[in-house]
Parts: sequence; structure tokens; C-alpha cells
Amino acid sequence: MEGGPVSVLEHLVIVGPGRAGMALGYALLQAEAVDRLTVCGRNPEPPAHPLFTQGLAEYVFGLQRPGPRTAAVFLAVPDAVVPEMAHELASLGAATQGCAAFHLSGALSTEVLAPLHTRGYAVGSFHLLQAIAHPVTGAERLPGSWVAVTGAPAAVGLARRLAAYLGCPVLSIPEARRPLYHAAAVLVSNSLPPLVSAACRLLEEAGVEHDQTLPALLPLVRGTVENLAERGVEGSMTGPISRGDLETVDLHLRALDRADRRLYAVLGLEMLRLAADGLPEEARTELMKRLNNEIIP
Repeated sequence: MEGGPVSVLEHLVIVGPGRAGMALGYALLQAEAVDRLTVCGRNPEPPAHPLFTQGLAEYVFGLQRPGPRTAAVFLAVPDAVVPEMAHELASLGAATQGCAAFHLSGALSTEVLAPLHTRGYAVGSFHLLQAIAHPVTGAERLPGSWVAVTGAPAAVGLARRLAAYLGCPVLSIPEARRPLYHAAAVLVSNSLPPLVSAACRLLEEAGVEHDQTLPALLPLVRGTVENLAERGVEGSMTGPISRGDLETVDLHLRALDRADRRLYAVLGLEMLRLAADGLPEEARTELMKRLNNEIIP
């Protein structure tokens, strides 16, 4: 942690009781980073979440102006709704002294929070570099995850304090490069489930029972992730492409249909780029030719 927590924040407001907002709020309360948490939502009743069933947080129907001693407001809403929420919150009046406003988007700049900046909020972004698929278990995965922070100095300072409570290292991403940063996150997080789905489908076509396909692949996925942690990207490369095994690659390509050959080839070219230095020139050239033939008609 960068200096460690200094003091507990008195009050935070989260706008939007979705997965990311609930996970962040729950994690911060569990880390004893904040005394009081308020969640604003568009439904009259709060969701069934421990924050509310255990009386840990206050739920407010609609949007209200943050009161005195509120350290920050988080707009935990879909990207397309962030500008609307920023305008709506700004219409409620000026910021209370020292209050910051963040969005949780990975791709958006802080320009979408301009209406809040004009009202005196220190604006910033606080993007959790973690796959939050559930608002409760997601909170358990946040400590130790990285956080991408951008914004005004006061907002960045507060964001770093919150990250320190969670034990989260901080990435400083320039505004103009946030789409690149977010694309990188999407490639890792959002691409893995459909890739595993394709592998499950191929296993089933190979004769494996449907309910066995995912359990059979999960240890392989976990082993790959552990290899990445222990050995880095290049040190984790295994399989026929990393070995320059032309015969096995040809066998795979013949067994796959057109769509699956294209997927195999696109990923294979990235593998080949990583493994190229350790392959004989002839094998590298032949592999590149075969894989490109599946992508370029």
C-alpha cells in the first residue's frame, strides 16, 4: 500500500445499486474505510444485498444532494448513463466542501463529469481492474486487485486513499489512453468466457458429455493462470505453436469448421508472435502462412 490509510472517511454515496457499486461499497465497509454509506437507486426498494439486509448502508429512492462531510460520490451506472447522472446530480446544487465525484468506467474520460466540476466537485475516475460478476462475491475479489485512477489532484488523492484501504495497487492512466487501457481489460476478462464456451463446444463435439465439459476445462484454465503468475506470459507458452509442431497444427485445422479455424488462427498468430524467437525460421514462416490462410480469404 502506498503510505497506508490515514483516517476513516465519514460518508460515501454510491449512485446505482449494480454489481460494481455494491461490490465496491461492501468491500470498503468491510475494510473499515468509511463510517457511513448511502446508496441511491431508481427502484423504490433496495436490492437483496447484505448492505441492506444487515443494515450496513442506507438506501435512498432517487437521487439526493450529498450532505455535509460526504467525502465522495461514485456514479456506478452504465457508461451511457454517466453523462445523464452527472447532469442530474449537478442540478441539485453545489458540492459540499471537499466532496469528490467519480465514475467507475474504464473507457470514459472525466470530461463526462464536467457539469459536476463546474459545481465544485473534484472529479475523477476509479476503475476496478477486476471481473465483478456478482455484487457480493465481487467484493471478496477486490482487495489486491489493481485500480486505474484519473482526475483532478484532489480526486486522485482520495482515490489513492480508498485503494490503500483495499490493498489495491494503483495504475495512473492518461485520459487520452483510457480506451486502450479498457480494451486490454476487456480482452482478458470478457474474452475468456466465450473462449471457454467454444472449447466446451468442441469437447462436446468430440464426444464428451455436456455436463463434463466445463469441469474438465477449469483445472486447465486455473493451471494456465497460475503459470502466468509464476512464469509470466512468454514462460507460460505451451502447445504445438510454441513448439513449431506443423503436423499437429494441420491436424487441428482439418478437424475444425470454418469459423473455429478462424478463431484458432487469430489466437495462433498472437501465440506465434510470442514464440517466434524460439522457433526455427522455416517453422515460423510455415506456421504464419497456414494461420494467415485461414484469416485472409
